[in-house]
Amino acid sequence: MKNTSIGFKITTAILCLVTVGYFCLQGYRYFTDPLTTSPAYTYQVEQSVTVTGWVVREEQVLQAPATGILQLSRSEGERVSKGGQVAMIYDNQAALDRQEEIEDLADRIAQLKYAKESAMNSEAVLRLDNQIITGILELRSAVTAQRLDTADASLSELRTFVLKRDYSYSGGEDLDAQLKQLESRLKTLQGQSIVTRKQVKAPVGGLYSAVADGYETVLTPQTAEAMLPADLERLSKDPAVSSRVGKLITGDTWYYLFSASAESLGKMAQGQRVSLRFASSSAEDLEMWVKSIRIDENGQAAVLLSSKEKQSQITLLRQQSADIIWNTIEGIRVPAAAIRVDSEGRTGIYCIVGMNARFKPVEVMYTSDDGYTLVRGLSDSEKTRLRPGDSVIVTAYGLYDGKVIG
Repeated sequence: MKNTSIGFKITTAILCLVTVGYFCLQGYRYFTDPLTTSPAYTYQVEQSVTVTGWVVREEQVLQAPATGILQLSRSEGERVSKGGQVAMIYDNQAALDRQEEIEDLADRIAQLKYAKESAMNSEAVLRLDNQIITGILELRSAVTAQRLDTADASLSELRTFVLKRDYSYSGGEDLDAQLKQLESRLKTLQGQSIVTRKQVKAPVGGLYSAVADGYETVLTPQTAEAMLPADLERLSKDPAVSSRVGKLITGDTWYYLFSASAESLGKMAQGQRVSLRFASSSAEDLEMWVKSIRIDENGQAAVLLSSKEKQSQITLLRQQSADIIWNTIEGIRVPAAAIRVDSEGRTGIYCIVGMNARFKPVEVMYTSDDGYTLVRGLSDSEKTRLRPGDSVIVTAYGLYDGKVIG
């Protein structure tokens, strides 16, 4: 009886210790609960490679006399038709000054004729007032945007409107006298200018560019298609190519040629659509197509992209750094540590719904090296559908579907 009593006491003591230990452990867990959460939100990842490549085009260098004063007639990226004037070459400064006076006289004559025709027309004067107001607003917008080329054109147009409006106050007889005087002077100057200038015309139609950099004969669509990475490393300009007038870009399609490791290209393939983002430009991404990929024995690839987009905006570009984006993944961003597999073998995450942990099945679409994952919810149920803004459980003890989170 005595031994039984001792055994009973030992058993009882052990049970008490276990019970106390259990409650101590639960208390410790309660006060040191590792529960951490993170909000889920929509996110987008671009799979890309950063490279330095070459802009390739069909180009024809323009030739002009080596002597004389050059005055360009076209702006950068402007389209010129075959036979259109590209520039004028003047024999000397006097000839250039004479031409500028001719253009000024022509503008003043046009302004006087307009004023004469609209002197008694109140509707024309009102229209002119509206044009002046519009011109002022356009000039202000151009200056604010730091578009000096546009501002210069707007200023010239505004000046014409203002002078027309000023002339509209003059009397008819005074206008006639001024017109005769200006037309006589213009006729004299035009007769003198014929022998002191030469016109440079476009041999073919195309986009004008004022810069010939020596790569026009080296980088052509035909040579670019055959180049390997080693060829790009040895690429140099043709010293025989030069022009003070510039060149014409004759093709509708332009190309971007670059070299990169084949591994960095991911799943990029011939015929695939990609986006190109120039590092030196704030313009929107350009849509391009993978024309060819040539891989050498060292695992380096020469990639040629083609496009018909916005060639007039990149006429001055040649060797440029850019991001080539071949895939964009959109999903819901959650910490990678929140991804779990439940007892049924489903991949998902636990979210706090009310006071409970709720398991929501997902598909992992992308995992980064920075510790986050993009997922897509797989459930259409109202209770288990993953939504942006859900509170995702990252760490916690003993998670299961329906667990009360206190």
